[in-house]
Formats: sequence, structure tokens, C-alpha cells
Amino acid sequence: MAAKKSSKKTAEPEAPAKLFYIFYNQERWDNWLNTLAEADFAGDDDSEEMPEGYRILDGFSDDITLATIKIIRLYQNGRISLEDARTKLRGVEEIVMEELPESEVAEIVGSMQVSMLVLFAAGQKYLEEAYPPSEEVKNLVKEGRKVFEKDPEKALDIASSIGAAVINGASCCGKYVKDTDEPTLFDEWLVEVERIADAMKSLKNFDEEAGEAQ
Repeated sequence: MAAKKSSKKTAEPEAPAKLFYIFYNQERWDNWLNTLAEADFAGDDDSEEMPEGYRILDGFSDDITLATIKIIRLYQNGRISLEDARTKLRGVEEIVMEELPESEVAEIVGSMQVSMLVLFAAGQKYLEEAYPPSEEVKNLVKEGRKVFEKDPEKALDIASSIGAAVINGASCCGKYVKDTDEPTLFDEWLVEVERIADAMKSLKNFDEEAGEAQ
């Protein structure tokens, strides 16, 4: 007598859980702008503390940098594709670099936007694997300072290469910024690269779980 076939179906492997992640969006940007608009930038002459508005602006910069580096981390962890990472990075850049109506806050945010140029350029360079080896960083810092006044665009390109190297694991740039008493815009870009380095460290173990939103 033939053995009866099992009525149980072979269990099929579960499909990977879909990633649910709320990326940086216009609402988040607008909330920061509204908070800045109500902040005090004058401060107290008798206090050594940084005025509230500038502390908020610093947090604003951190928030944008962390949101951008989270995209890179999700790509590194295989949670999003290269094309998705490029698209998401461009999306954040479009929000952050939008032109603002004339106002006192717009002028203050404008200086932050200039600093952020290096963040987005560095991110795209990293995704394109267009980053220098870590041992070249020191020479690139010297070159950037040398060319900044004559060719700011080249200086930005150099700074973004340094930033891409940092995303890839190189060290920079606190000690180089401290070396100068008269910081230029190139030095401000190096400050943002240092912020990128801090974000990379703080997100070392970052990986978004499916169904989790941040």
C-alpha cells in the first residue's frame, strides 16, 4: 500500500520585512525654521553663554547632518539600494538648500546652508566611491587652504573629498580647525566635516528595524 502523502505544505521562507523609515522631510525643516524665528539671538550682555538662537542653530545643523548620515548608514547596512540612497540624499539637499524669503532668520540660516554644501557633496562622492585614501587628508587640507581665496569652487571640491574620505573611515578635522586663528569658509567646511565624523561615530551601530520610525 502506497504511503499517504503529507498534507502539510513545506514552509516557504519569509520575505524580508519591509523597511519603514521616515526620512528628512519639509515638515521637519519648517519646524526648525519656526523655532528659530521665535528664538533670541541677542542674548544677555552679562552672560558668557551663547544666545539661545545660536544654540538652536547648532542643533539644527546636527539634525541635518545626522539625518543625512543615517541615509549613508542604511545604504552601508544594505537596507536601501545605491539608487535609493542617492535619491534620498538629493531629496534632503533640495529641502535644506531651498531659497528662503528675506528675513533676519533667512540670513542666519543662509550661512548654515553654505556650510551644508560640503555635507551633500561629500555624501554623493562617497556613494560614487570618489573618495581619496585617508593618508591624503592632511595634504588636501593644506591644498584647500592654499586655493580657497583664488578658487572657492575648487576648495569646496577638496573639502567634499575630505568629507567623503571621513565617511569612508578617515579621521578629520578638529585639529586642523584649531590650528588657525582666522578661519575662512574652507575652515567652516572642515567644521562640518568634523560634524560628519561625529555623526558617523554616533551612528556606528545604527540600523533601522522594519516597522520602526524615527
